[in-house]
Amino acid sequence: MNIFLLLTIAMLMIILMLRRHIPIGPCMLTSGIFIWLMKAPELPYLVQALRETLTMPRTYDILFALYFVMCLEIELRTSGALAGMVQALQRIFSSAKVTLAVMPAFLGLLPSLGGARFSAPIVEEASKNLPIEQDHKAAINFWFRHIFEFSSPIIPGMIMACNIAGFSYSEFILHLAWLTILAFAAGWFVLIRPIKADSSRTEAIANDSQGMQDLWLALSPVIITFILVVFCGFNASAGMGLVTACLFLILRFTKREVGLKDIVIGALDIKMFLNVLCILYFIQILTVTHVLQEIVAAFQSSPLPVPVIIACVSFIIGVLTGMSQGHVAIVMPIVAAMQTGSLNLAGVAMAFGIAGQMLTPTHMCLVITVDYFKANFFKTLKPVLLCEIIILTLFTAYTYFTW
Repeated sequence: MNIFLLLTIAMLMIILMLRRHIPIGPCMLTSGIFIWLMKAPELPYLVQALRETLTMPRTYDILFALYFVMCLEIELRTSGALAGMVQALQRIFSSAKVTLAVMPAFLGLLPSLGGARFSAPIVEEASKNLPIEQDHKAAINFWFRHIFEFSSPIIPGMIMACNIAGFSYSEFILHLAWLTILAFAAGWFVLIRPIKADSSRTEAIANDSQGMQDLWLALSPVIITFILVVFCGFNASAGMGLVTACLFLILRFTKREVGLKDIVIGALDIKMFLNVLCILYFIQILTVTHVLQEIVAAFQSSPLPVPVIIACVSFIIGVLTGMSQGHVAIVMPIVAAMQTGSLNLAGVAMAFGIAGQMLTPTHMCLVITVDYFKANFFKTLKPVLLCEIIILTLFTAYTYFTW
């Protein structure tokens, strides 16, 4: 079967199952097994994919990072620090709408696959008095968390892209940084601007020192984890685990005790963990059956212009893997081989790869966000699609006229 026809059928299967409200994990796994049956129906491939999924360090880094992020959220929420931080920010910005956009963006500077779970309750808290639905909140959390994919030097995909393509960080970031501004503007226009401003003003916090303590308690875990991951060599799960343990002790010291049992048990979201494992297994099935390599080979042998090939491959791999490392690891070597040192071509690969990872159920942050807000997958993705259309249209026009 033609590889693109196979992928089309697999994606249609996922869409139909999601519309029947089947959890995303089983949807992805069913699609992966279908691809396996069509491409390489031999049991050793499934066993190999499962073994690699269960033995890869990345799998446990993701799961433990998610677990500790949920522990951290429970600590902040039950201690009152989360609500206090949002109130303090609304006093600083004088607008809940600004808080909704800025906080997920700020937390997005921390390259953790579990980070969307941390910003989600902040969006929920900040939007309490605003007339917006859960799907809208989910879209806000998901979109603004990822606007720095084009410009942060610590995003794994950016690190890999610069190393593979041979660019300096400053050179590549300067080339793409305007897309972060565009992403914020598109998100504001599509997601924030339509929200009717709350007619009631946020009440002033009676105790300013209490408000600043809440602000520090809520923001410091992000800042400290950022330092541990970037400058101290910690992986995401180890950094989040250490910060979560320290915050627990600090809360006890400041007379804001949170029950250890409530934290440990409350953070065990088995459904979400199973969804994550199913998605990781799906990605490994695509890898061991050589589906990803076949897609690249098919485009390389086509008569399409090089930029169109790179854009299509990047977008498709982004959709299939749902992570920046996936499309960068596969496409950037092709970019380096085709046109070494071409910032324009590398920019095309990044822009379209990120668009693909933002529009797919394989993206962990989307799964986590939809699960937290109990949102509809398609209603959440609709405004995200509109934002991506704006970005890709302007990016394509700019690239065409400046190539």
